[in-house]
Amino acid sequence: MRFSIPTEIGSGKGGNERRVALSPAGVRDLCLAGAEVLVQQGAGRGAGFTDETYRTAGAQIIYTAAEAYGRADVVLRVERPSEDEWTLLADGATLISFLHLHTAPVRVKQTLMTRRLTALGLEAVREDDGSFPLQQVASQITGRLAPQIAGRLLEASGGGMGVLLSGLPGIPPADVVILGAGVLGAEAARAFLGVGASVYVLDTDLHKLDALDRFSRGRIVTALATRHNIEKFSLFAEVLIGAVRQPSGGAPLLIPRDLVRKMKPGAAILDFAINEGGCVETSRLMPTEDGVFVQDGIVHYAVPNVPSLVPRTATYAHTQVLLPYLRFIQQEGVPHALQRHPALQRSVSALSGQLLSATVGWPTGTLAPVKEAE
Repeated sequence: MRFSIPTEIGSGKGGNERRVALSPAGVRDLCLAGAEVLVQQGAGRGAGFTDETYRTAGAQIIYTAAEAYGRADVVLRVERPSEDEWTLLADGATLISFLHLHTAPVRVKQTLMTRRLTALGLEAVREDDGSFPLQQVASQITGRLAPQIAGRLLEASGGGMGVLLSGLPGIPPADVVILGAGVLGAEAARAFLGVGASVYVLDTDLHKLDALDRFSRGRIVTALATRHNIEKFSLFAEVLIGAVRQPSGGAPLLIPRDLVRKMKPGAAILDFAINEGGCVETSRLMPTEDGVFVQDGIVHYAVPNVPSLVPRTATYAHTQVLLPYLRFIQQEGVPHALQRHPALQRSVSALSGQLLSATVGWPTGTLAPVKEAE
């Protein structure tokens, strides 16, 4: 089977994409399993991997995007391709990347159907225990980066309120409110606690809140995510983190514009749900690399590919999670792999041009049903 890794060009909104779908070590492993791997020239440059390193690992270096998309059975990307790149895919090919198709332009969905493409969304790979391994590793990185980003946004030079996250003796630390206690929210809570901030986490899942309370021995304040509590905590937050997503796709709108206007002037909002449409009404993607803008006196940060800020670490982490799935695809072929591997089956957004939805169910005669996680 022939896999290819095109050079990421980014979406044009929210910054450049510096990650690459597989590290050289991952390519070597796939080649040793019997696969042929094509890597577009410069694909690993952003993450610090040279073409020669990929060549030594067993890859064939190719020089155009047309080759990378047109010569492969399976195309490996990090981000969803641009609208123009979709047309380069060979008829009947398979694309594996973070897709978020519910936010994709109509033209992308039309191309999927007319070119009989199969598309696997990495954000939807779900194991029997309910975990999302590829989404989880991206969320871990984003959560751990959150204090670095928030500290910069609070600086007065960028319109922030000029507050130090940790405070100083006699000066209280910043109040950080996190909406969502999933992987991203929990990682962010631990990271902010580690730098000395006052941390508050809201969620509807009491088990997740209990886990954070036990971990922090009560130092992380937890509360049920009711409308009343969301409004109450948002009003005193110096930093507000949006870390929520829904299994069916799309983020719930938790912070309306009128609530943003009532927040402390110069406070910072980091809407990490922007890939799913955002959980803050004033959030939007910006055509700038830093993704920062000021709206209603509040500094906003809405970047869809935060792990790209640390592309080398992110590529290593992405590779070690993705590689076992790719080995299985190499061994079984795409059709049989989707039949036999429940986690991969749940990630299918399109099958030979037919759009699928995990919330609706599999069309008759395509894939065998998979028992859902309890």
